Amino acid sequence: MLNNATRARGRPRSFDENEALEKATRLFWSKSYDGVTIDDLIAGMGVGRQSLYSVFGDKRTLFLRVLRTYASAKGARAAKALFAPLTLRDSIASFLRHAVESATAEGTAAGCLMVCVAPLVDDAEVRQFLKDAVTAGAALVERRFRDGITAGEIPADFPVVARARQTLDLARGLTMHAQMGAPRKTLLEDADAAAELLLLPGLKGSTLN
Repeated sequence: MLNNATRARGRPRSFDENEALEKATRLFWSKSYDGVTIDDLIAGMGVGRQSLYSVFGDKRTLFLRVLRTYASAKGARAAKALFAPLTLRDSIASFLRHAVESATAEGTAAGCLMVCVAPLVDDAEVRQFLKDAVTAGAALVERRFRDGITAGEIPADFPVVARARQTLDLARGLTMHAQMGAPRKTLLEDADAAAELLLLPGLKGSTLN
């Protein structure tokens, strides 16, 4: 109660916390974790040094918050792309196309914070977060493949675990190619072709069998 009352009497913040967090995300994404300085964050986020530390903590604490916020939003969009289409083939293609579209979106640095920036951070908590994120992503894709088995689109002995892992590997590969400057159109075509290859073994009714 005392802390809340003290805050209420204090001077209100001169910045929007969510907006500042988004600006920090863009800074880390474009300059990398090691490339961003505290002065960069102060200038780029539009906050004072005292506000930066009191609201967001040090650079490491801020990056972890940025990473969790980014992953949550991206995960929700990826899940929607994966489960919205009716057919399994379209679902896998939609998931891979989403990776391309996210990595080539206008107004952001090419690539992905989780694929192209976070793995280079030498921090045990960051590494564990990424590991958990990959595990959660694989579980989602496995679930979609199992739905395909239930729907009769693929046989019961389809290698669900291996194909889910390969789907994530392909999504990461497309993202990294985007970071290296590959054209979006080419990557979207690659995403569609990859979906076909992932479903090639046992795809019911496919002319590829």
